[in-house]
Amino acid sequence: MEIDTLLIREVVHALKRQGLMLATAESCTGGWVAQVITSVAGSSEWFERGFVAYTNLAKREMLGVSTTILSRHGAVSEQCARAMAEGALTHSHAQVALAITGIAGPSGGTPEKPVGTVCIAWAAKKRESVTAKHLFTGDRENVRRQSVIAALQGLLEFIR
Repeated sequence: MEIDTLLIREVVHALKRQGLMLATAESCTGGWVAQVITSVAGSSEWFERGFVAYTNLAKREMLGVSTTILSRHGAVSEQCARAMAEGALTHSHAQVALAITGIAGPSGGTPEKPVGTVCIAWAAKKRESVTAKHLFTGDRENVRRQSVIAALQGLLEFIR
């Protein structure tokens, strides 16, 4: 399953049209959203920076995610995704941010949070952040790909 270039172009067009710069905060996708957004020439017009915060320590140090959120809700939670997205805004010059955190597998799942559990958040200055929780299926690659697609589709809805 490829990431639709039409979706990428729609996101880029929406960011450009509104004069928005995007920052990303990614965990389980390892910078994949940043990669597809910057695959379009001229991306410095709409992409400000990306954070790959794979460990809890990186989430705390780079994005300011609180130890309380991590201990109370876990790294794979809507609360953590929201804090990551809001931290990306705080630690960048972007006007909009998205964050992804999840369990891509093949191991690491629990009965409460099985493999394929992914939380995504979108944040903007002077606006309430939005979160979503998904349960994707398939192997590690498919979970990660579906996460990127869901994050881009959600961003498009969030900024329109």
